[in-house]
Amino acid sequence: MRYGRALSGTAALALLCGLGGWLRTDAHDQDRAPFQRLLDRQSAALRAGDEHGYLAPVDPRASGHQRQIFHNLRRLPLTEWSYAVRKVTARDRRATVEATLRYRLAGYDRTATTATERLRFVRQDGTWRLAGEASGSDTQVWEQGAMTVVRGEHSLVLGVGRKRSELRDLADAADRAVPSVSATWPEHWTRRTVLEAPASTRQMARLLGSPAAASRTYEGIAAVTTGEAAGSHGAGADADADRIVVNPRAYGLLSEEGRQVVLTHETTHVATRRWTTPATPLWLSEGIADWAGYRGSRLTPRQAAPELARAVAEGRAPRGLPADGDFRFGNEPAALARAYESGWLACRMVADQWGPDALLALYERAGRENGGERPDTDAALKAVLGVDTHHFTARWRAYVTRQLEP
Repeated sequence: MRYGRALSGTAALALLCGLGGWLRTDAHDQDRAPFQRLLDRQSAALRAGDEHGYLAPVDPRASGHQRQIFHNLRRLPLTEWSYAVRKVTARDRRATVEATLRYRLAGYDRTATTATERLRFVRQDGTWRLAGEASGSDTQVWEQGAMTVVRGEHSLVLGVGRKRSELRDLADAADRAVPSVSATWPEHWTRRTVLEAPASTRQMARLLGSPAAASRTYEGIAAVTTGEAAGSHGAGADADADRIVVNPRAYGLLSEEGRQVVLTHETTHVATRRWTTPATPLWLSEGIADWAGYRGSRLTPRQAAPELARAVAEGRAPRGLPADGDFRFGNEPAALARAYESGWLACRMVADQWGPDALLALYERAGRENGGERPDTDAALKAVLGVDTHHFTARWRAYVTRQLEP
């Protein structure tokens, strides 16, 4: 957390005394330099496959875990791996270093992925040594145990605590999803996906930046695609590379068709990421992903949207399109399902009544409105479909009733 108001002199002095000798040294390059050099040498050793060099700056008590990380990383097609030290907090013979990790997987990532690493160092015999990670550090799948890597034709699957046969099945499903999405979304994208398959829902939560205690939030979520929207750079800008994180329990409970729908949905998020901005409403981004996922399915609308069908049958049909907050993980499961089903039927209606090309054009236009910063879906609807939000919503409500009424 960053505070914008400066402390008074007295308060600052009291705070300094209360810290018991801790010293913030991030303001001076010379204080970061020893740690930057150490991490540079370790990164170079990793890229060269030099295990001895990689472990040389490591505290012997942490060498077992770091050796496993080295072997996990050497299984990846790394084309880039580097650290940029941002802050150092030191006291006596201990230090916490905050650094930006930057890495890229050759053949899969259009751009590098960045992560925040908070690393603990100890000073031994006048030398700083890496002792492990501090709290607040981003968790990576290669830090969670011995990692198995399976390569598909269009996919790379990284698994911990999973059978190779399970990971091969994931790769096969991902390989089927990529050409399916490419036929739906013809715009330029990598046509490659990287999937992370942790050992448990708790480990999935950690990969997504949530504490293990929050893992119940993800219990009913079969998979999640990570990645940043294009944001201030606008539609078409590059963002961090996406990762599809698979929940071993929820995904494992699905039928074969259900698994394929899920991976096609998530792959659509990867394909559309460069055109997704904060101006893109979630009913559109989640709806188009479900539209792609169900496009080749044999399920009827009532089968694919059971919660919304139940609401229609009980006279509780929604009056408006779901808001972004309706898609928040942790919402009541039935309400969350209705939000997704509503977005899907909205996109299905556009494809049915205006054509698939109009749906893709609406997606791209919605992400560009207001420079990609603030939603103006009404302008996008008028420009592409020739209707405003009020008329679009009325048509959608009628469509939902026709598709789902008993």
